[in-house]
Amino acid sequence: MPTTVNDVTQKTEMLEIDPKSCVAMKSTIDNKANETEPNMTDNQQKKEKQENEDEHKPVQNEEEKIEQEEPTKQALKEEEVPVEVEHRTGVSFPVRLGDGMQLKAVGLRKKSMLGLGIKIYGFGVYADNEKLKDLLKTKIGKAPTKPTKEMFQMVIDSDVGMMVQLVIVYSNLTMSMVRKNFNEGLGSSIKKLTGGKNEELTNKIMGEATDDIKLTPGSVIEISRLPGYTLQTKVKGEIVSTVESELLCRAYIHMYLGEEPFDKEAKENFGTSMLSLL
Repeated sequence: MPTTVNDVTQKTEMLEIDPKSCVAMKSTIDNKANETEPNMTDNQQKKEKQENEDEHKPVQNEEEKIEQEEPTKQALKEEEVPVEVEHRTGVSFPVRLGDGMQLKAVGLRKKSMLGLGIKIYGFGVYADNEKLKDLLKTKIGKAPTKPTKEMFQMVIDSDVGMMVQLVIVYSNLTMSMVRKNFNEGLGSSIKKLTGGKNEELTNKIMGEATDDIKLTPGSVIEISRLPGYTLQTKVKGEIVSTVESELLCRAYIHMYLGEEPFDKEAKENFGTSMLSLL
């Protein structure tokens, strides 16, 4: 087909002529085409890489989320320690302490004032369960049908770790009243155990606890028998005395498990718990 004037004109428009040398330069159409077609190679590579990563990235479904949440929920459940309520005071005691000691009995300490039986404090008796079990199995062969005097005396005389937690319920209680109460109770127990008195020893249980310490309903006193026949007293979380004395340790536990305990029902329940270990 012969070349027309229009063809020549179009081709001329496609070329750039250098005005000095009159030499044809690069086609303007090609340059414009290149300008209108940006280089997408790098962007496309980044996009494709991201898409590949997203495709291979594990998707966390609902089941996986639940499985991850379960251990957390389980840990919270394990921290929720059951309690036992002393029915006459409404005081709650955890069945297990952080150090592993287990609750063996709860009870009430009453005191006669002006002819009335005043509720002074609710208490929980804790013991090192494994050591108590070892003691009973070592000393007792066949399990008796009911707790015996010898079983209680065995616990009183032993070095098994124990703790009695007292929770105040009487609103007008003072430290001087607490000190007097324990001095009387310990003095009576020491007399039954030895046949004599030891006022110097009984006065040590409250140690540095002064009348400045204010006791209100809910205040806690903890008295523990530690290894090595050591009796330690805490009032509202503060240690007020630590006394190493086998006699004092025996006398203290005797107040709760002896022949005339503060609470007979609590002693019976402690006895029942001992039978369950045999």
